[in-house]
Amino acid sequence: MLFLSKSEKETQKMAGNLATKVIKLQKPVIMALEGELGAGKTTFAKGFAKALGVRTRIKSPTFVLMKKYSISSSGYSSRSQDRRSAIASGLAADRYLYHLDCYRVGDHNNLSTLDLGSIFSMPGNIVLIEWPERVREILPKKLIRVRIDHISLNKRKIQITGVS
Repeated sequence: MLFLSKSEKETQKMAGNLATKVIKLQKPVIMALEGELGAGKTTFAKGFAKALGVRTRIKSPTFVLMKKYSISSSGYSSRSQDRRSAIASGLAADRYLYHLDCYRVGDHNNLSTLDLGSIFSMPGNIVLIEWPERVREILPKKLIRVRIDHISLNKRKIQITGVS
């Protein structure tokens, strides 16, 4: 999927639309957010988190490496039927959004204390990773890639691959 965003608000809306799709998946979802400094990776993460019902202010976790947010049950769907289905299938309990920023990471060994293997394999978890190329060795083969490129001051080209 290829999109053109003309503003931060449009980027966040695109991210929110993607969030409403992946929240329905019962498997863990790993997303690689790629792009140069200032491309809009954190802006994308903000829109994604908001659509999942995360009420906490989203900031790039550059200095703490990772942040964990509870996904609100309202993030499953605005329709009560979908929410009941999510609860019945066990999805409504303990779902988390993890946001990693690997900009300051030398390589994947710097993340060994985070137990990413468990986080990546837990059904219901959604993991957003900024600067994934720095930890390429530990990323699962199946992931969603979001590539954000500058076109101009406010315009961005956003390419999303790996969504099933």
